[in-house]
Amino acid sequence: MAVDSTTKSGPVHLKHDYEFFGPPGATVLTFGLPILIYASLLFCNDVSGCPVPALLDPQNLTWGKLLSQTQLAATGLPGLFDLNVFGWVCAYYGLLVVLQLVLPGEEVEGTVLNTGGRLHYKFNTFNTAILIFAGLAAGTAVYGVDFVVWTYCWDHLVQIQTGALIICTVQAIYVYLASFTIPHPGQPNPEHREIALGYSGNIIYDFFIGREKNPRITIPSSIPVIGGQVIDIKLFNEMRPGLIGYCILDLAFIAHQYKVHGYITDSILLITTFQMFYVLDGLYMEPAILTTIDCIQDGFGFMLSFGDIAWLPALYSIQTRYLAVHPVSLGLQGIAGVLAIQGIGYYIFRSANNEKNRFRTDPTDPRVAHLDSISTETGSKLLTSGWWGRARHINYLGDWIMAFSYCLPTGIAGYLIENYQNPVTGNVTSVLNPGPARGWGMVFTYFYIIYFGVLLVHRERRDEEKCRKKYGKDWERYCKIVPYRIIPYVY
Repeated sequence: MAVDSTTKSGPVHLKHDYEFFGPPGATVLTFGLPILIYASLLFCNDVSGCPVPALLDPQNLTWGKLLSQTQLAATGLPGLFDLNVFGWVCAYYGLLVVLQLVLPGEEVEGTVLNTGGRLHYKFNTFNTAILIFAGLAAGTAVYGVDFVVWTYCWDHLVQIQTGALIICTVQAIYVYLASFTIPHPGQPNPEHREIALGYSGNIIYDFFIGREKNPRITIPSSIPVIGGQVIDIKLFNEMRPGLIGYCILDLAFIAHQYKVHGYITDSILLITTFQMFYVLDGLYMEPAILTTIDCIQDGFGFMLSFGDIAWLPALYSIQTRYLAVHPVSLGLQGIAGVLAIQGIGYYIFRSANNEKNRFRTDPTDPRVAHLDSISTETGSKLLTSGWWGRARHINYLGDWIMAFSYCLPTGIAGYLIENYQNPVTGNVTSVLNPGPARGWGMVFTYFYIIYFGVLLVHRERRDEEKCRKKYGKDWERYCKIVPYRIIPYVY
């Protein structure tokens, strides 16, 4: 969205209409999305196939038959949880908290709040990621693909997902309850706490969408070294557990491919390289998050808590998990094609975001000072040339194009695992055979493109509504100058 240099009066406080079809939609998403993630982990596996054979024969489908073809065949649903695994998931989350507090970082002041104040931030997620990846590299150098982190992630992936789900749920409950301690207007509010724009007064909906805009935790000053520091819960979760976590899963899946097949394919390397570059680029540019709608307006509830901690790493790593079991070689032409798609998408995404961030933080910057814009009654300016003169949300186009480069390397996905026992030695050999599963695996490996497209359109609609309410007739004037939403001349 081509908005804006900071307003003199600070962000305008607006009350939103219901999103996601209100409380019923929030209820469905709260319970349905975790089930969807479990389905992706269980029904595309290295036990029986992707998808599992039972799904290819719906007329004879039973729950018992379906479960017997998954990782839970021996344990049933109780196998979803393991206390030891949950402990290690908590340890990972705790490690990120400690590194946030002890590592040096860039000190930045946030945008002006409705209270008139600004929040202080310390950004060091890039340093955190480099330190973690260096440790993983050292462990791999010593132990190879049998390094415990890689084997543990693969062997306990479903239980790790359960641990992430528990953490994100507890966290969402905490921030919801804590939001009721926000001072009322007129009362002292030294921490500049605010209710988010999307709150409604409905318990279910507010739990999902988020009631407090910037929930924070202050470390007691009595604690040595880290005492007095503040953790912004929303920004911590958006930048750390999920983004770093799904890169770790990608690397674990590469290790598994090599361990089982004895080689590493160009396809899995390409996807992991793309995704790690995307993550590290975002972490390096971390202060730019202060100018996003997520930071400026949205609350932090189950939607973001679940999305950041549980949904993101599980969904975004589906392709590399598939390739770990079913290797695909692209060849030079395939690599060139995927690289071209990634390059075009990244160029649009990063160029547009850099242009927006520079304009918001310093409109006199020589790199953006020549761009045309219109002034609004709020004191903001809206870009009408450059990237943001092509479409009002042109960065979303680049993001979506990159999504294709994550999925295409899986090809026409789908396989069945057939086990053969040697009558002489008694050894069992597993053979991957596409068979009737060919193409059906794309439901899993290409789901990301569909989901991400829907997500971006939804975000665009939300942003449009917010801007229409905030800028009024100035937004209508802007839309006439820049008529396209995401794809120039198409949408």
